[in-house]
Amino acid sequence: MEVITVTDYNEMSIQAAEYIISKVRSSNSINLGLATGGTPLGLYKYMVLDFQKNTTDYRHVISFNLDEYVGLSEVYPNSYHYYMKENLFNHINILDSNVHLPNGNGASLQKECALYDKLIKECGGIDVQVLGIGQNGHIGFNEPGTSFGTKTHVVKLTESTRQANKHNFDNLDEVPTHAITMGIQSIMNSREILLLASGTEKSTAIYKLLQGDLNEQFPASVLQLHPNVTIIVDEQSLSSGISI
Repeated sequence: MEVITVTDYNEMSIQAAEYIISKVRSSNSINLGLATGGTPLGLYKYMVLDFQKNTTDYRHVISFNLDEYVGLSEVYPNSYHYYMKENLFNHINILDSNVHLPNGNGASLQKECALYDKLIKECGGIDVQVLGIGQNGHIGFNEPGTSFGTKTHVVKLTESTRQANKHNFDNLDEVPTHAITMGIQSIMNSREILLLASGTEKSTAIYKLLQGDLNEQFPASVLQLHPNVTIIVDEQSLSSGISI
């Protein structure tokens, strides 16, 4: 794992945007795995600013998002479909037909999971997967105890994850209890992984990722087995005394 240390969240976002934009510009065809939540907002902001200034072309980009809540319509403001459109897709020239997120409203969620993995495979796999990391080590919505061999699946969200996401809703009761997420094996199939972390609340997770043992109770630890991982972290997320 290559670890890039930056000063703060803004610098992390700039570095991440430069990384992704460079990949997009240097390829005639690229599949990006994208994430949601607070961590990648800065990344998407700087991708949009670059598009506005430099008209970086995204027509050759295919995107696959990590996850989506079960039971929220695509136009619901707290769905990840809505998040991605508002923060990125509506502001660059990526083709609508090239944008993919799990369908959390399908008649058969198990079928939707299988179709999502099939689609990723048919498109040639993910070239670069963007990840955040949860305080409990979750990646995507793969909570502690998830098998490293899982493919895209339906997951019941832990109370800590629902609490972490409730600021996007009016109250905790509105936070969905389930989501569809790429499985750990689905994530590990990506050719490259870019993990972003910022803030003291992520420092314990980053410490365990970089210096802890391989353990399914800490899902992110599986990244120790991936041959091409870049981690961009700010100084606050290294406050647990990690030596790099």
